[in-house]
Amino acid sequence: MIQTARIALSRPLRRLFDYQIPPGVELEPGQRVRVPFGRQSLVGLVVETGVEPPANITLRQITEALEPWPALPPETRQLMQWAAAYYQHPLGECLFMSLPPALRRGRPAEATEEPAWQARRASTDDDLPAQAHRQKALLSWLRAQPEPTSQSTIQAAGYSLDQIRNLERRQLIEKTAQKAQAAAPVEKLPPLTPAQNIAFSELPSPAKGFSAALLYGITGSGKTEIYLHYLERYLEPDQQALVLVPEINLTPQTVSRFTRYFGDRIRVWHSALNDSERLQTWLRIRRGDPVIVIGTRSAVTLPFTALGAIVVDEEHDTSFKQGEGFRYSGRDLAVYRAHLNQCPVLLGSATPSIESYQNTTSGKYTLVRLEERVGDARPPALRLQDIRSRPLEGGLSNRTIQAIRERINRKEQVLVFVNRRGFAPVMMCFDCGHISECPRCDSRLTYHRRDRALRCHHCDYQTAAPVTCPECASEAYSPVGQGTERTEDVLQATFPETPVIRVDRDSTRTRGSIDRILNTVNSGAPCILVGTQMLAKGHDFPNVSLVVVVNADGGLFSVDFRAPEQLIQTLLQVSGRAGRGRIPGAVLIQTCHSDHPLLNQLCTGDYLAMAEHILSERRAVQLPPFRAMALLRAEAATMEESLAFLDEAKSRLQGQDLEIWGPLPAVIARRADRHRAQLVLVSDQKGPLQRHLSALCLHLDDRKKPASLKWQIDVDPLETG
Repeated sequence: MIQTARIALSRPLRRLFDYQIPPGVELEPGQRVRVPFGRQSLVGLVVETGVEPPANITLRQITEALEPWPALPPETRQLMQWAAAYYQHPLGECLFMSLPPALRRGRPAEATEEPAWQARRASTDDDLPAQAHRQKALLSWLRAQPEPTSQSTIQAAGYSLDQIRNLERRQLIEKTAQKAQAAAPVEKLPPLTPAQNIAFSELPSPAKGFSAALLYGITGSGKTEIYLHYLERYLEPDQQALVLVPEINLTPQTVSRFTRYFGDRIRVWHSALNDSERLQTWLRIRRGDPVIVIGTRSAVTLPFTALGAIVVDEEHDTSFKQGEGFRYSGRDLAVYRAHLNQCPVLLGSATPSIESYQNTTSGKYTLVRLEERVGDARPPALRLQDIRSRPLEGGLSNRTIQAIRERINRKEQVLVFVNRRGFAPVMMCFDCGHISECPRCDSRLTYHRRDRALRCHHCDYQTAAPVTCPECASEAYSPVGQGTERTEDVLQATFPETPVIRVDRDSTRTRGSIDRILNTVNSGAPCILVGTQMLAKGHDFPNVSLVVVVNADGGLFSVDFRAPEQLIQTLLQVSGRAGRGRIPGAVLIQTCHSDHPLLNQLCTGDYLAMAEHILSERRAVQLPPFRAMALLRAEAATMEESLAFLDEAKSRLQGQDLEIWGPLPAVIARRADRHRAQLVLVSDQKGPLQRHLSALCLHLDDRKKPASLKWQIDVDPLETG
């Protein structure tokens, strides 16, 4: 009798494929197999065995099983099947998310020893070109290491694989066996403060099975210490744990703190790791090793087999929502995963999302408050500074510069928050009014003075910045507005004796760069930090006593109903970097709308009161979280194609128990020469919305449409513009 298996492939197709199982081969769900697909040979995942073979069709045969055990255990498969149905994404692509890149490509699921390197005894700088500064630095660094150093450690120190290979090619360094390292000593956790002890006692015990707790802890209150104590007390020696953080740049600080107390149990997972590093970590997790994984959103999809607890730090952060393709929420998958594993999940934030706060008011989550800072630290005083009709230099008023000078003179540190990278957001001619715009997007080009370039931050288009106006050849062609580079230049000129450190995506591209910046700041020496939202997330700078927000007005008048919530979260998070040590903190918020009620309420620092106000507004107009929402997005070569496609989709949904808005062009209607529009679908219940979306997806998959047209569903969207 022919045995048949149903296989998932990593393809954007909402279907599975049936294959014959070769005679004598035993398969089970979750196993990796190799199968013929057209003229290709692909890696597949077994979803089901014992399938009824179709009549009158000869199935192709599975080529081989890649290992005799399932790569994905039952709970991981169940999680990804739920995610595929909820987020309306092809199951094959969702299941393959749980595999590291090496296994998706068919590499054997076995550990390989990571290479280690050491300098040759007779190696000198003489054989290197004069301009090979980084290779010289690496060679010097390796000479100073007492033992062979692993490749990942070298890369974590900021050196590249090309630099390693160049030194090897010149026979200045050699590959060698890595000596087994002794287990890192584990320190004893410091005791909790009285306020932390009260909060800790209110957290649910894992003995009760699944539970979700929202730890509302103001900035500097020590939420991480509570996570550490919770894992130490409740995590069994043979259990695994997952700690989710929103950004790669937060992992170095978090990892160092957890490693101090849990030693070799700590493992890291994020996109900056190479394939070998991810495979080694994945194999340890799949074997059931008692690891504590610290990772970004994709870590929630890993094949844990003994999960005892989940922590989601900064749970409000929008980085937990995938922005393209499989648009899942790492936070929400973590909650569902805890439910599957019958373990607790702790969600922590100083500015909880409105959805999570609503879940506490409805009784789904437990709300735990932590409203005292650690030690003698007090929350910073927030003050609005009206900058209307005031002269600004680099976006800073004279009063602000004077406040910075006072702090620097006292040997303290200052953080200046500018939520735009580059030198200026606009280049404009003051004679003819010409503004440089992206030729591929409905957006303006940002001027980057360091490399004299105009760049689009939406499609990555780049061109050299002209000296004169492209329209009228006038020399009155100048940058307008503030970016991190311009503010950095002004502060360097104003405070020539003080280091000015810029922290944005441009300045932290190289591996290890954020570590070097944090080490400089944590030395405590006077300095001025200038940066974007990267500085607002979870960093602990004890010597920062003043935070300056250059322009707080960006989210006050947005078309997106979530903008006020996200503005408050950003401002309170960045404000929380001040006064975390012994020095009292202050926050200056520059604004042209000092009479705005939202900003004035912000100065009270009472986030939950503001959240309650936003919640009441959402309830009044029946917006999420009180109703379910999804977007159908379309993009095509012309706007007419996008709108026509959405109009047809709307016609199929009308008459159902849905409220439909649009179709309308997106706020940035043209991006990378693609014209984008969207349809907003709102329902009183998630169940009916999911059923309508599933039927719509099946119809749209079967519909003939222009090859250039692409569409996708975004369930629980964080951006509705």
